[in-house]
Formats: sequence, C-alpha cells, structure tokens
Amino acid sequence: MRNALLENQRKRNSRAMRVRKKLRGTSLKPRLSVHKSNCHIQAQIIDDETGKTICGISTYGAEFKATEFCKKNKASADALGKHIAQMAQHHNIKEVVFDRGPSKYCGILAALADAARNGGLQF
Repeated sequence: MRNALLENQRKRNSRAMRVRKKLRGTSLKPRLSVHKSNCHIQAQIIDDETGKTICGISTYGAEFKATEFCKKNKASADALGKHIAQMAQHHNIKEVVFDRGPSKYCGILAALADAARNGGLQF
C-alpha cells in the first residue's frame, strides 16, 4: 500500500515538473500557479526571479469561507478567476504565464482560466 502511494506521488511530481520546466515567471510576466486538491482550489501569482508570491487566493480563504464558493466546483473556479484578475490589476499585472501543475487543463482549471481572461489577464 505504501509503495503504491509513493509511486502515485512520484508520478504527480513528475507531471508537475514536466509542465514547470517550460514555464518561468518574471517580474513583467509572472506565473499564475493553480493548485487543485480534493476539496479546494488555490491560485497564486508568483515572481520566479525574486521568489516572491505577489498575491494569492483560495476557496478556503477569508473572502470565500462563508459563501457558496467555499468548495471545489466550476462556480467557485469562476469566482476565483475573477478575483485573482482583480488582484493582479491592483498590482499592475496585465500578462501572466499559466501554470496548471500536474492537473489537466479541463473542467475547473479551464473555468478558472477563462474567468481570469475575462477579468483582464492575458495568457
């Protein structure tokens, strides 16, 4: 059982590194990293040159905790995408590099990306 769990974790890390080795966030065009767990979604805008997180939001954060957007679904992803686009515009960020991590670009991640695009981010 333990070997199977370790193998799944190794494969997940391998998929994430395969995506991230091609992406690099700069101060002019930072990286929009999205993490999807079993219950929640998390999005961060990261400057890889300085190693700093510029802004971030998640479904378990204070903004969404007491609302209907506190779970992982497409409606929450849509609200999260709009909110991260507003936060990016507040920090004068117009372009980002989208980092999907080990997850496929479909469903919830596609909804978050579309909402961020509609909110004004370009990628």
